[in-house]
Amino acid sequence: MKPQPPVLQIFGRKDSRETQRALRFFKERRVPVSFVDLAVRPPAPAELRRFAERLGTPALLDTEGRLYRGSGLGYLRMDDAEMLDRLISDPRLLRLPLVRFGSAVTVGVDEGAWKSWLRS
Repeated sequence: MKPQPPVLQIFGRKDSRETQRALRFFKERRVPVSFVDLAVRPPAPAELRRFAERLGTPALLDTEGRLYRGSGLGYLRMDDAEMLDRLISDPRLLRLPLVRFGSAVTVGVDEGAWKSWLRS
């Protein structure tokens, strides 16, 4: 029996253009996706830590977002632990989408990485 491929999981919000782009990318390639709407259910702290361990906490922070700029976070000096705590407490600060395929993860739109996942 052939082993099942890992589940592709997308964490994002339905109103996010980047999330819609990721969903469309996989839909066009007929790849089944498990979508987690962060507006409905915030990510588990362990899940965010998994992304932070692989990509670095600064990569998860949406520095272009309205909430980031409006709250003055660009002027604060935070270490990775403080930044991760802030992301856990307010997932609207996350750069979207967060995509996980087995142990591989990406943040933001990364079609090159996604294509390589589908080839393997």
